[in-house]
Amino acid sequence: MTAVFALTTSFLWGLADFGGGLLTRRIPALTVVLVSQLLAVAALGTIVVATGGWTEAGPQLWYAAAAGVVGPAAMLAFYKALALGPMGVVSPLGALGGVAVPLGVGLVLGERPGILQFAGIAVAVAGVVLASGPSMGGAPVQRQTLLLTLVAAFGFGSVMALIAEASHNLTGLFLALFVQRVCNVVVGAGTLFASVRRGNPALPEGGWATIRAALPALAFVGLADVAANGTYSIAANSGPVTVAAVLASLYPVVTALAARGFLSERLRSIQAAGAGLALVGTVLLAAG
Repeated sequence: MTAVFALTTSFLWGLADFGGGLLTRRIPALTVVLVSQLLAVAALGTIVVATGGWTEAGPQLWYAAAAGVVGPAAMLAFYKALALGPMGVVSPLGALGGVAVPLGVGLVLGERPGILQFAGIAVAVAGVVLASGPSMGGAPVQRQTLLLTLVAAFGFGSVMALIAEASHNLTGLFLALFVQRVCNVVVGAGTLFASVRRGNPALPEGGWATIRAALPALAFVGLADVAANGTYSIAANSGPVTVAAVLASLYPVVTALAARGFLSERLRSIQAAGAGLALVGTVLLAAG
């Protein structure tokens, strides 16, 4: 079941990234993040009340709160790195953070994948890097860009590790995700306020009418991201974290395939090769 939930995580994160990328073409990125997370908070709050999730409150929720603070900070560092440096380098390095940190946590906790699983991890990680379309030449990456990318990668991986520790049953998971998203909204709102104070727009050219028209898409992005965090937590608690982390980090493949299917974007040869390697790595991990 670990493989099923982890692959579901990749599918959901990949579609959320694809949808978020489309929305940021016409709505400021911070506004997309804040509105989508507000909608997710409303949905999760309803679920928590309906399931009695408040009874699961305990010290473990500090993990969820930490994930809610670290996540937006990592995303901001990632966006800044994308603006400063080559996306083909920044993107795969950022994605690898989701593998490296949980993988390290799993090894520290005593998990020891078998030979077949180690092979699957290596092949899948290579597939993630290639599917992201890494640059094979061009200008060197600036130190600031590399530092921001590494901060983002560590943040992404930390969120995955933290959310896996935030709950160990379904009702507790709903509460943990709710706490995480509330913290996301608080951090996101503060960041948006600071951005507006610096003169950046909070609304798109069409104003609130554009936001209202995009609400279904914004809700999908927010809820898909929440669901992905939930399925990852289940995957990490039902089997080896090392396997869950690698399979959950295949989302760049999903994003690339979604762009190919919905926008008719052509996959570069290196991306197609990466998608194939990711599939092979998935099979090896599942077989192990």
